[in-house]
Amino acid sequence: MRYVTTTGDLELGTAAPGVARRPLLAIAAAVTAVLIATSARYGYHRDELYFLVAGRHPDWGYPDQPPLTPLIAGLMDRLVPGSLVVLRLPSALAGGGIALVTGLLARELGGGRRAQVLAAVFAAVSAVTLVTGHFVSTTTYDVLLSALLAWLVARAVRTGEDWLLVPAGLVLGIGLLNKTLIGVFAGALVVALLLVGPRRVLRGGWVWVGLLVALVLGVPYLVWQALNGWPQVEMTRAIAAEGDEGGRLGFLPFQLLLIGPLLVPVWVAGLVRLLRSPAARDFRFLGVAYLLLAGVYLVVGGKAYYLAGAYPALLASGAVAVDGWLSRGEKARRRLVATAVALTAVVAAVVGLAVLPQRALAPVLAVNPDAGEQVGWPAFTDTVAGVWNGLSGADRDRGLILTANYGEAGAIFRYGPERGLPPAYSGHNGFGLWAVPTAKAGPIVLVGYANLQRRDALFRNCQQRATIDNGLGLDTEEQGVPVWVCAEPARSWFDIWPQVRHLG
Repeated sequence: MRYVTTTGDLELGTAAPGVARRPLLAIAAAVTAVLIATSARYGYHRDELYFLVAGRHPDWGYPDQPPLTPLIAGLMDRLVPGSLVVLRLPSALAGGGIALVTGLLARELGGGRRAQVLAAVFAAVSAVTLVTGHFVSTTTYDVLLSALLAWLVARAVRTGEDWLLVPAGLVLGIGLLNKTLIGVFAGALVVALLLVGPRRVLRGGWVWVGLLVALVLGVPYLVWQALNGWPQVEMTRAIAAEGDEGGRLGFLPFQLLLIGPLLVPVWVAGLVRLLRSPAARDFRFLGVAYLLLAGVYLVVGGKAYYLAGAYPALLASGAVAVDGWLSRGEKARRRLVATAVALTAVVAAVVGLAVLPQRALAPVLAVNPDAGEQVGWPAFTDTVAGVWNGLSGADRDRGLILTANYGEAGAIFRYGPERGLPPAYSGHNGFGLWAVPTAKAGPIVLVGYANLQRRDALFRNCQQRATIDNGLGLDTEEQGVPVWVCAEPARSWFDIWPQVRHLG
């Protein structure tokens, strides 16, 4: 195999360009440091509040996801309870890791030291790295592990060292315990290799060893899903029905935002290079895999960010293309790239990191609703506590709190004890499995349930006692949510709980 780089021609099994070790490590460390420095300026994200409770119910799976992220969150919270910095430390490290691996992937694709640095910088300032690296999210680990998988496969292609497919299988197996999307990515890589080659990688025995490793790691979650009626299938349907991020119509436009609008030319150039350049012929499968993934997620109604794990390969290839473009031009080209990187970093920081005052977040929410999910939870719990503590002592003894979603229930678990609140019940995702209020007759402090028809089908004699207000004037998901006090469930909890439970 031969491919052309700015440093010369390389053949199968020969040395790649030298690794820009110090610059890559410095960039990764800088990303991690920035994420750590801004990690505690707001508060918990609704998903983090859920993960903290899920981590206290360790299992091989949950109705909405595999076990890895909740277990990591639970472990970090046990190490230093209540510390956002410690809770988010693994995510910050993963964000730095994304930049590092993207730089290493550029090397496998023929990039010299400058191309590797460019690739790492592009990944470091991208919106998806900073937004997801700022808080605990399955997406952060998914992007990192997908980048690692692409790097190992690309390295096996370049060097002929097919044993690298075994650690690739290990990465895939760990990834499957975090988010099933990496399995779709791996499938796309295999199909792409079959379509455009090099098929040699799939002919040897190492690929089967790698798949066996991935299967051994992933089987416990599959068994859990099977024993629990495959809730992930229902979860997938629910996500498709939600139409977040514009649904199918918004899927492609949203791709312009994942990395940053000003860096779109970089990953587009990387995709074109993978698909058309003779120098990248043996890595064409990475570009084809991206197109396959985009097609699959468009058809099934997947969320737009599901493609995030495929972008490190495009950025790495794009960095090689940009490096070649810079070597043929004047200083103006370098200034143009530097300006695009700087502006992308500023915008991504404002949108994804906790750099603005909370009251100034309104414009950000239009682009990144997750920013609003990190504020207002103490005020939310204060409102619920005001209603609960307004009940008589006898009513509190036989009553309960029921929330519409896991974020609300998680907030009460985190902030409720110091306000005199009992643990909340909820039918949303994992909460619907962990506790069913069979012995509680009422009254019920009901949070949410703005649909009056649904409320009245499940509960009797409901009166609104409060309205959630975050006090910041921000249009978050909980803003304006009613808090009711209902006398009792319409039927026994055993009868209505299947209707209370829901995925999404």
